[in-house]
Amino acid sequence: MSETTAWNNGQPPDIVWQIAGSAHPSLFCDTPVEILRSQMDVNYWGAAYLAHTTLKAWTQPAPQKGDSNVPLSNSPRQLIMTSSVAAVLGAAGYAPYSPAKAAMRSLADTLHSEVILYNGSRRSKDASVRAQAPARDISVHLIMPGTITSPGLENENKTKHAVTKLLEQGDVVQTEDEVASAAVKGLEKGGFIVATQFIAGLLRAGALGGSARNNWFVDTIMAWVVSIVWLIIGPDMDAKVFNYGKKYGTKNVVEGAK
Repeated sequence: MSETTAWNNGQPPDIVWQIAGSAHPSLFCDTPVEILRSQMDVNYWGAAYLAHTTLKAWTQPAPQKGDSNVPLSNSPRQLIMTSSVAAVLGAAGYAPYSPAKAAMRSLADTLHSEVILYNGSRRSKDASVRAQAPARDISVHLIMPGTITSPGLENENKTKHAVTKLLEQGDVVQTEDEVASAAVKGLEKGGFIVATQFIAGLLRAGALGGSARNNWFVDTIMAWVVSIVWLIIGPDMDAKVFNYGKKYGTKNVVEGAK
């Protein structure tokens, strides 16, 4: 952040987009504890450290000129974190990965609330309060993609259990460019949690809880829809896992093997 600020003529970047992450899918009991910890380090702590450094830079008091109001900008600084639909979908084989992405989603929820404190301080009628306010409004966003065709996916498939691949049959797969395009479109519309494809969007709406809504009406309708649809999908996923275990046990059977 210090290097970027220096390169940018002393101004911190207006947009910080956290993307780094990795998945090591495998059955929980088969995963070394070291892998469980490293998955949290990369996916959650990597995002948390970057968010902490970024917000520390953005929330510094703006330069003041006497008692004049802090100029209000129509363009907030944006912190964007990249989670996964796995954050709201528990699927066999993703125990090393999903909890870290869910923790990131919880962090985004909390930061969404906290930055409002700073945004409010910029609009105070009290000059002493405005003197503590940052130069720009701040917004926090979370991207929630599904399966992406990438070298990362190729690495995941090296450790992915066959039962996980079974559950993923029929999933919508997007290219990196498709995910990027959908994410930017959602951000341009002002979305807080942005899903990059329809099924991920349904799961997002069904698991919103206390998260900020992108659109109160649409998100409520989608939450109703997914509650009904999941009456079919949920038992179907459980049945696939159960029947796999009944036939093969916990063995990682290669597709097509007898």
